Amino acid sequence: MSITTARYGTWKSPISSKLATESSVSFQEIRLDPAGAAGSVFWSELRFDEGGRYVICSLKENEKDFKVWTPKDFNARTRVHEYGGGAFFVHEGAVYFSNFSDQQMYMQKSPDCTPVAITPKDCGWRYADGSLSSKTGKIYCIREDHSLVEKKEAKEPQNTVVAIDPKTQKQTVLASGCDFYSSPRFSPDGKKLAWVQWNHPNMPWDSTALFVGELSSGGDEIVPGSAKQVAGGEGINVMQPMWSPNGDLLYISDQTGWWNLYQCSPEGNHQNLLPCEAEVGGCQWVFGRPDYAIDPSGSGNVILKMKGEIMKLDVKTKECKKIEVGYTSYNMLNFGWNGKLYCEVGSPTKFPCIVQLNTQNGEVKGIRESKSLSLDKDYFSIPVDYSWKTTDNDVCYGFLYTPKNKDYKAPDGTLPPLLVKAHGGPTSYSPNTLRLLIQYFTSRGFAVLDVNYRGSNGFGTQYRNKLKTKWGIYDVDDCCTGAQSLADEGQVDKNCLCIDGGSAGGYTTLACLAFKNVFKAGTSLYGVADLEALVRDTHKFESRYIDNLVAPYSEETKKIYDERSPIHYVDKLNCAMAFFQGDEDKIVPPNQAEMMYEAVKAKGLPTVLVMFKGEQHGFRKAENIQTALDGEFYFFAKVFGFEPADKHMSLDIKNLKG
Repeated sequence: MSITTARYGTWKSPISSKLATESSVSFQEIRLDPAGAAGSVFWSELRFDEGGRYVICSLKENEKDFKVWTPKDFNARTRVHEYGGGAFFVHEGAVYFSNFSDQQMYMQKSPDCTPVAITPKDCGWRYADGSLSSKTGKIYCIREDHSLVEKKEAKEPQNTVVAIDPKTQKQTVLASGCDFYSSPRFSPDGKKLAWVQWNHPNMPWDSTALFVGELSSGGDEIVPGSAKQVAGGEGINVMQPMWSPNGDLLYISDQTGWWNLYQCSPEGNHQNLLPCEAEVGGCQWVFGRPDYAIDPSGSGNVILKMKGEIMKLDVKTKECKKIEVGYTSYNMLNFGWNGKLYCEVGSPTKFPCIVQLNTQNGEVKGIRESKSLSLDKDYFSIPVDYSWKTTDNDVCYGFLYTPKNKDYKAPDGTLPPLLVKAHGGPTSYSPNTLRLLIQYFTSRGFAVLDVNYRGSNGFGTQYRNKLKTKWGIYDVDDCCTGAQSLADEGQVDKNCLCIDGGSAGGYTTLACLAFKNVFKAGTSLYGVADLEALVRDTHKFESRYIDNLVAPYSEETKKIYDERSPIHYVDKLNCAMAFFQGDEDKIVPPNQAEMMYEAVKAKGLPTVLVMFKGEQHGFRKAENIQTALDGEFYFFAKVFGFEPADKHMSLDIKNLKG
């Protein structure tokens, strides 16, 4: 086929917004049955074309077709911490899960059975991160009690570690008094329980402590005086405790400045199993996504991910070998009794999928694809590592995607528009995996810079902590200097620089537009505009997050909050801004988008607000994701003055001239 010469941004692309969500799922959790059903793997998937419903599925070894467990009137999603995760587990062939509408825990014996509630209703209780011990017959999980908040007798819900008897529904509290708990894990003999705890203003990647307590003979109590801290503490992060078959306790800690894997013997001796300047773990925004896995057979092998590779570590000899499989992303690692690893994998040219991985020879067997799409790879832009100098003599990192469409080229001497993407969190990370939401832009003639600004995880504790007290400064600097660097190098059009981001990335976007004069347009998806309002209105999990990112809120620090809130600086705005927001968002309330929109509109700048009914924090409905994606591109096209090839989108953009 001949190649058409056309202006950047006007290229026609087969990667439509519908294609980006159609028959597409997002994998949330992967589970194996520790008590049986060897060779079966269970997972939950977010289905965009079912209104964002979470569905549990399973596949048996040597079978082709997977089973769907979750009936249509159920949604296997927990609201603990609002972000959830750890919504289900498996025991002796039965699935136990939290249901979104009532937040009760249910037990389901088979895909054809109706789920049965095993926790009381109308208690205001939510559950996450559970597992069932064959030794005690009890479920150990996190419980978040909202009952007093609902009665307006408390400001925050109470989080505890509880034991649940699934037969009687009786619950007992095992650990309480701290603001947060995670990862309750019982030892193989059922005699000990490990868990992680932390208090405000820490987040689960800040100062946390690992505790171990002795379980009573019935398994429903911690023996008084037996609970002891074994790792972590002030300035140290610990997470993801797991017991090996011989009773050693493994965990991830950043005490060296990097998230490394440690082992604590029954005698209390601690050892860094693989000292290295690389991260084994990642930020625990949600429950139930393990970054390493222990062979349950007792071989002493541990599988872990590091630097975009999958590794096998022999705990006894400390020998570590890379398993050659050809992916760049590995998530939710689970080691089966059959010696196989089950996890989610991805790469810049392959959609995330669940696979069975032979840890001996690297052979991969596909189980479930997040998206089945036969699209020529010549439409895909392959990211390259890109780093640049930023403020305070520092360096920032990101992934650069150049325009790519096999059917088009741009006129000689022209440069592409640049979209800078600021990830959420802000303590998060943008991976170099295939995402159609990026390819949508690159295949239409945009360059994209996906920024891992200072504060992102994956680059060690020091880099992760650089954003402390600097939110709204360093993230803004890094996005702006990244765009300027590419413009100065002559890789992108300096007059067509735009930026977008969701949640905390939406805040960075708004701050870039309010405080800097680099970008010509921006899109905020459920982004923060008023830091003071965020502190006042947000949920418990993040209610003190901003203490470290900015400062503890007080009358004395209110000035800092105001100085970094874009809503107070609309007089400095001189560019176009679009807003997409869910009207049921509890994390960033919709009034923030409304306030910002009204302010920009009053300023006479091009702007649009799209409010999605029934959406929460992050869009889950396919039609809304499509509208946001098409709408953002349409908005940029109108602002930059080019005619997109797609003609189906129209938005009521205020103050648009010409």
